[in-house]
Amino acid sequence: MNRRFTIVGLFGLLATLWGFSFLAISLGLESLEPVLFAAYRYDVAAVLLLGYALFSDSAWRPTDITNASAILAGGLFLVGANAFLFIGQQTVSSGVAAILQSLLPIMTSLWALRLLPEERVSAVGTIGIVLGFVGVSLIIRPDPANLLGSNVTGRLLILIQITGVALGGVLIQRVGPTLDKAALSGWSMFTGGLFLHAVSLSLGETFSFPTTVKSGAAVAYLGIFATAIAFLIYFTLLDVRGAFETSLVSYLVPIVATIVGVVVLGESITTLTIAGFMIVFAGFILLKRQAIANIVNGATEYEENTSGQLRD
Repeated sequence: MNRRFTIVGLFGLLATLWGFSFLAISLGLESLEPVLFAAYRYDVAAVLLLGYALFSDSAWRPTDITNASAILAGGLFLVGANAFLFIGQQTVSSGVAAILQSLLPIMTSLWALRLLPEERVSAVGTIGIVLGFVGVSLIIRPDPANLLGSNVTGRLLILIQITGVALGGVLIQRVGPTLDKAALSGWSMFTGGLFLHAVSLSLGETFSFPTTVKSGAAVAYLGIFATAIAFLIYFTLLDVRGAFETSLVSYLVPIVATIVGVVVLGESITTLTIAGFMIVFAGFILLKRQAIANIVNGATEYEENTSGQLRD
C-alpha cells in the first residue's frame, strides 16, 4: 500500500512540476528572448543530469554510434523542438499551451506507425487519431478572416513543437540506446542547448543573462525542477509502471497548468478549448483502449490476490 501511495505521489509531483513550467515560461518571456531562454533551461538541466550520471554507478559516456545517434535525435528533436514552444507562448496562454501538449501521445503513435515496423493501428484506433486532431482544431480555431493571426500562429508553432518532440522519442526508441537514461537525457540536453544557442544567434536574438529576479527564478525552476528533477521522476515511473501508464501524466499537466494560469496570471480558458481537450483525451482512450484494458485487468488481479492473501 505504501508503494502505491508513493507512485501516486510521484505522478502528482511530476504533473505539478511540469504544470508550473508553463507559468515559468510565461514569466521568463517578459524579459528574455524565447530561444535563448529555452537554451538556458537545457544548459542548467544538462549540467545537473550529467553530474548525476557521472557520480552514479552506470556508464555515462557515449562510446558507440548507437548512443551517439540517440543523443543527436534527442538533442535536435526532444530538446531543440521546444524552441517552438517558447516562441509560441509569447502569444499563447500557458493553459492553452499545456492543453495542446495532450496531443503528444497521439502524435507519438503516428510517428511510431511510420518508423517502427512492429506498430499497428486498428480501425477504432484510427478513429481515435482523427478525434485527436478534431480536438486540436477546436483548440487552435483558425479565423478564416485572419489565418495568420498571432494567436493562431503561436498555437501552430506549439503544434510543430509537439510533432518534433514526438519524433525525437520515436527515433530514440528505434535506435535503442544502451546509455543510462540520466546520461542520455543529459547529453541530449547538452547537445540541444548548443543547438538552441546557435539558432538564437542566427535569429539575431540579443544575448543576455537573466538579470531580474523573475527571469532568474524562471530559468532556475525550469532547469532544476521542471527538467532535471522531473526527468528523474519520469524515469523512475517508467521503470516501475511502464511507458503507457507514465504517458498518462500528459493529461494531468494541462489541468495543473490551466488552474495556475487562471489563478496567477488571470488567464481565461474558453469552453471550446476545454471541449477540444476532452475530445483529444477521448481520442487517446480509443487509440490506447487495449493498453487501458490491460491496466484495469492488472489492477483487478492485484486486488484479488491481495484480498486472498489477507483472508489466508
